[in-house]
Amino acid sequence: MKFKIIKRDSKTKARRGELHLHRGVVRTPVFMPVATKGAMRSLPMQYVEDMDFEIFLANTYHLYLRPGLDVLNLAGGLNNFMNHHRPLLTDSGGFQVFSLSNLCKVKEHGVEFSSHIDGSKHLFTPSMVLDVQKVIGSDIMMILDQCVEYPAEKSRVRAGMDRTIRWAKESREHYEKHFDKEKQACFAIVQGGTHHDLRKECAKELLDLDFPGYAIGGLSVGEPKEMYRDISAIVTEILPDDRPRYMMGVGSPMEILDSIAHGVDMFDCVMPTRIARNGTMYTTQGRLNLKNAQFEKDFSPLDPGCDCFVCRNYTRAYLRHIFKMQEITSAVYNTYHNLYFMRKFILDIQKSLDEGSFSECYAKWSSFYG
Repeated sequence: MKFKIIKRDSKTKARRGELHLHRGVVRTPVFMPVATKGAMRSLPMQYVEDMDFEIFLANTYHLYLRPGLDVLNLAGGLNNFMNHHRPLLTDSGGFQVFSLSNLCKVKEHGVEFSSHIDGSKHLFTPSMVLDVQKVIGSDIMMILDQCVEYPAEKSRVRAGMDRTIRWAKESREHYEKHFDKEKQACFAIVQGGTHHDLRKECAKELLDLDFPGYAIGGLSVGEPKEMYRDISAIVTEILPDDRPRYMMGVGSPMEILDSIAHGVDMFDCVMPTRIARNGTMYTTQGRLNLKNAQFEKDFSPLDPGCDCFVCRNYTRAYLRHIFKMQEITSAVYNTYHNLYFMRKFILDIQKSLDEGSFSECYAKWSSFYG
């Protein structure tokens, strides 16, 4: 993996870059759509490719359970299995420890968990999680970390952070010994909750391990937005300038803009696709909720400022109708539009960085999503 910065904003920490991975070049800042279990919910991957998303994300925990390593190994990795050959990043499953905490026990050596599918017992260790991602064939692998809920006692947050650092050391050693670094990169994850001192301590400890890239985890889990912005600024100030920076699980336009202004390069989230299935749409004029009765007889395009095939062909009234009727097509159209919006949104930010107008771009989108 190679990362180079192409352009810097003169007024903020925002930067434009290129991430050279085994399967291709990814221009940053970038939003990665999420195919958690090896599929984009409600949408064929061909549509995602047609929108020119350069990288996508899948989840180690879910793929480990189904289809399982035997199938993925026989298929030659997830990309072959999906017949989608663009770069792939996989989450380690650490967030599932947080979200499925009733099924998991965090131990010093790893995470013991029961499958949410059949109750079978499993163990994730730092080295084993990387071995799973080796079978998946990820261009970028994430290390095993511990994400602590918000709010939580500082002692619990520190314990999770300390464990994340110890697991990072084990992951780094295993990665050095057993992986082809030209094909697979490995990113560490900064934890520490909303505590400034813990975040700084964690970032500095992980820097000493010299990972190819760094992620910021454990945010957008319920903390106030001002805390999110503060932590983004604090951590990016410490992370090395020459490595990609990845904000995990963030998908709202303003949170993305704020993090880019602080120097973050990569984002992923299920939010754009999840809210689409619930009838909430991102548009060039802000959010729009198709459930609202005001759209029942509104025969204008979903988003007059969008040129996607949904906005060119269907009215708000029709899209509201098929949503209310719970037609499967509604999820397809809504998901397509929201992902198309995210792609155009990121391209607009990239263009503004190339042209030296990021502040104007920030102000424009803030007027609709701030």
